[in-house]
Amino acid sequence: MKQKLVNIIGLIASVVIFLILVSSLIKSLKRINEGKALVKRNEAKLEKIQKENERLEEQLKIIQSDEFVEKQLRNKLGLVKEGEIVVVLPEADIVKKLSPIIPEEEEVKPKPNWQRWIELFK
Repeated sequence: MKQKLVNIIGLIASVVIFLILVSSLIKSLKRINEGKALVKRNEAKLEKIQKENERLEEQLKIIQSDEFVEKQLRNKLGLVKEGEIVVVLPEADIVKKLSPIIPEEEEVKPKPNWQRWIELFK
């Protein structure tokens, strides 16, 4: 009887230990999958940030170029090269008021065939 009791207790203890180990394994696998998902999200963010960084570096190269600086000086400060002539135009509203008004021609549509036939036989 004692031997059967010891065997049953050993079996129950083995099953409990097995269940604890399986539970621990499942939790570990779940954490590993969550970690993989987190790594993928962070890799996607990193790639997006790297593309943005490349775009900003290209923009910085353009902004630091001599042509861009010269264009900004010409447009914003009104600077010109020696020998150039500056033409200052009035604003668009004033130009519209000063420009001649051209009357728009009416679009003449051809008469339909049935009207032409009626006129032919009158």
